[in-house]
Amino acid sequence: MAKIILTGDRPTGRLHIGHYVGSLRERVQLQNSGVYDKVFIMIADAQALTDNADNPEKIRQNIIEVALDYLACGLDPKKSVIFIQSQIPQLCELSFYYMNLVTVSRLQRNPTVKAEIQARNFETSIPVGFFTYPISQAADITAFQATTVPVGEDQMPMLEQTREIVRKFNTTYGETLTEPEILLSGNETCQRLPGTDGKAKMSKSIGNCIYLSETADEIKKKVMNMYTDPDHIRVADPGKIEGNTVFTYLDAFCTDDHFKRYLPDYNNLDELKAHYQRGGLGDVKVKKFLYAILMEYLEPIKKRRTEFEKDIPAVYKMLQEGSVKAEAVAAETLAAVKKAMRINYFDDTELIKGQIKRFQKK
Repeated sequence: MAKIILTGDRPTGRLHIGHYVGSLRERVQLQNSGVYDKVFIMIADAQALTDNADNPEKIRQNIIEVALDYLACGLDPKKSVIFIQSQIPQLCELSFYYMNLVTVSRLQRNPTVKAEIQARNFETSIPVGFFTYPISQAADITAFQATTVPVGEDQMPMLEQTREIVRKFNTTYGETLTEPEILLSGNETCQRLPGTDGKAKMSKSIGNCIYLSETADEIKKKVMNMYTDPDHIRVADPGKIEGNTVFTYLDAFCTDDHFKRYLPDYNNLDELKAHYQRGGLGDVKVKKFLYAILMEYLEPIKKRRTEFEKDIPAVYKMLQEGSVKAEAVAAETLAAVKKAMRINYFDDTELIKGQIKRFQKK
């Protein structure tokens, strides 16, 4: 069986470093690993509209932002199929068929859906499209017969629902769909990178992000204002590591080699943490170290993005070509699904022959 990956992002804004360490960096590694036969990267605009229906221009404008960030981070259209979800009509039809395999109560029990509904204050008025998001996601995954879906822990209930839908379909109609495996990131810190304010997960809506496309000055300002230990007032004071956003970011980005280049007084992050905890190490010094590390990652990304920005029509052409390739694959899956459900009436020659015999007997 071919090994196939499907993953993607909602185009609700520019991508930030939480996306980078949580998924983008690993996607590029998976794309270049040679392990997978096909890699599909989806810009999930239709899913984004489920809670942005009154502001489609927001989604429309951010598709190019996400595409530019993808290319700048190293996703390669020669190795991965990068496409726009809404341009694949087969996904809607698959979603419609899968709706008959899921109960309302099962959707209501999905912890990810419950958490997202609460976060968006949808408790009293839930858009149906948003409520059925797990079904739509199942259509996305199965349309490309994905064997592997890289996700964070918070998305595991969604993937489990997809697996349930696949099992129900195959039991009811025969083995047709591929049941995907979940691929979790090896670094838990990367999956839970907090915002610069230290109060919540990095979120575009809250405004506590460091974006991949920001200038060096903008990034420096955000790093220097980053939340640390409020009780670490003087350099001599002992400091706390737990809940300290700067050290959380260092856990996600820092390697021993960074100390050789930017902070040779220490051999590794453990030594830096120990000094901070016993006192005598100021926040400014640690923040400057973090800024140097972030810029090492982000400067090449920003440089590549600037080059891609010079030819926007080429980026749209890439998305169009990727969408055509994706639609062809989804069409094959939809045809197999309709055949399994026995609703491929015009292609079923045996059905037509049987009906001819049936009516000839009258």
